[in-house]
Amino acid sequence: MNLLNNALGVHERALNVKSRRLEVLSQNIANADTPHYKARDIDFKAVMSATQQDNDMKSTNQGHFSQGQGLDADGMRFRTPFNTSFDGNTVEMSVEQAQYGKAAADYQATLNFLESRVSGLRKALRGD
Repeated sequence: MNLLNNALGVHERALNVKSRRLEVLSQNIANADTPHYKARDIDFKAVMSATQQDNDMKSTNQGHFSQGQGLDADGMRFRTPFNTSFDGNTVEMSVEQAQYGKAAADYQATLNFLESRVSGLRKALRGD
């Protein structure tokens, strides 16, 4: 199984995070009319960089990189709205739909990459 894990690399984890992000964005869209609902999103880059401890950038001075806010274990963040609403809901349908479309395209691209990787492994095992 290590051969398969090494061949697929970090893409399995990326697919799981992207799938979870699609769920969160769809929850935002579903709750667009719910009073006081706060729109959320997953910080994909932060979650993936947390899984790659060996590849972290090292600074020679603490002032070189800003630390930013703390990250939850699942990378969940509240979205800051462009426009305020009277009922306290922070979901902006146009933003959520655009983010969902982009996330769906990213998810499909990762699936296509994994499909080509698996296809290449099959060909190598068959000797094609």
